[in-house]
Amino acid sequence: MAREKTSSYHHGDLRRALLDAALEMVRTEGVAQLSLREVARRAGVSHAAPYRHFASKEALLAAVAEEGFRRLEEALRAAAAEAPGPLEALQASGRAYVAFAMANPGHFRVMFGPGASSEPYPALAEATHSAFGVLVGTLQACIDAGLAVRRPAAELALSAWSIVHGLAQLLLDGVLRGAGSPDELSALVTARLVEGVRAPAAAQAPARRKRG
Repeated sequence: MAREKTSSYHHGDLRRALLDAALEMVRTEGVAQLSLREVARRAGVSHAAPYRHFASKEALLAAVAEEGFRRLEEALRAAAAEAPGPLEALQASGRAYVAFAMANPGHFRVMFGPGASSEPYPALAEATHSAFGVLVGTLQACIDAGLAVRRPAAELALSAWSIVHGLAQLLLDGVLRGAGSPDELSALVTARLVEGVRAPAAAQAPARRKRG
């Protein structure tokens, strides 16, 4: 996925310019430093201009987060669609999650940061639920095929999301510097994730075929 880009205000696309300026500021200085006045300055507009689209800093952050979850959902769906089977789709989705975080650090930090609450923003809540639903659906496909343990798909999805999110956060924070590339580490962690949800019969099947 392409890395986030920033732009200044051109041809009336004020909302896009404000979102891009906010993303760049989050990426370089963090969510806590963001303000509508500074976002306006970076976008090259008056300090009152952001209020045409966003009633507050929180509303701007919610819009950034919503956009991030929409893009994340697209990435997860695309990865799963290219996989040859349900378990492969699960691993591919996990790797796509980490790749998204690395390519879109501004979006990622806002999506899961303290400044963007979905409670007063229905569109953000729906986007979050929809992205999580991709993972639930992927795990349900594994269960239906007899490849994953028979537990509620949402329960397995929560565990899977926590695992890949933890890896993504560690990588963004530089904690795993020198331990391997993001792609190598996501391949390793998601392989262990698949092993953890695989049904016992599915795990034994290759061995039985080999003996036969």
